[in-house]
Amino acid sequence: MSTDHTMPDETSGRNGMSVQPKPRVTAAEYLAAERLAVTKSEYYAGEVFALAGTSKEHNLIVTNLVALLVPRLRGRCSVFASDLRVKVQASGLYTYPDVAVVCGKPEMEDGHLDTLLNPTLLIEVLSPTTEKYDRGRKAEHYRRVETLREHLLIAQDQPHVQRYRRHGQRDWMMTEFSDFEETVELDSIECTLGLGDIYADVLPR
Repeated sequence: MSTDHTMPDETSGRNGMSVQPKPRVTAAEYLAAERLAVTKSEYYAGEVFALAGTSKEHNLIVTNLVALLVPRLRGRCSVFASDLRVKVQASGLYTYPDVAVVCGKPEMEDGHLDTLLNPTLLIEVLSPTTEKYDRGRKAEHYRRVETLREHLLIAQDQPHVQRYRRHGQRDWMMTEFSDFEETVELDSIECTLGLGDIYADVLPR
């Protein structure tokens, strides 16, 4: 999901000018407003960040992923598209991954049942305006989710998938896939995804 924001520790504006701090809000205030809002926003460290729109290619890739995963995981894992919020409990980030998968019983933050706490796999489709954030700070947050076992970053303008797999508590191994004939093995959910299927109707082969 594209995010139109600067993270809170980035306090310099254009030309090095200082940016006036935004009013801080609590997580409870954010959630109350978010549940009534037409558009979605992220929340971190007292600040709210609007989520930008996504491209046709981005949406097609997400649709392909959900269509591939749901029938293969039915009865074992739950697949959620970008409308479900995820909270990183270790850092307090509330965000909307493009796809979240949880194997076992989903753990929700409260009775509203709209904020997932225990994802097994998280997938982000990269956008030009948010790629740096998705690869950097956001990925750092995701790696602090204790239940997370794998994390995928998927390019939308070329066949390129990066798989990050957890090894132990702090170690992650990255593997890249860049050929339509390659298959991404997802041990965390006992499933495989072909690049040709991920990019079906998105990129010419």
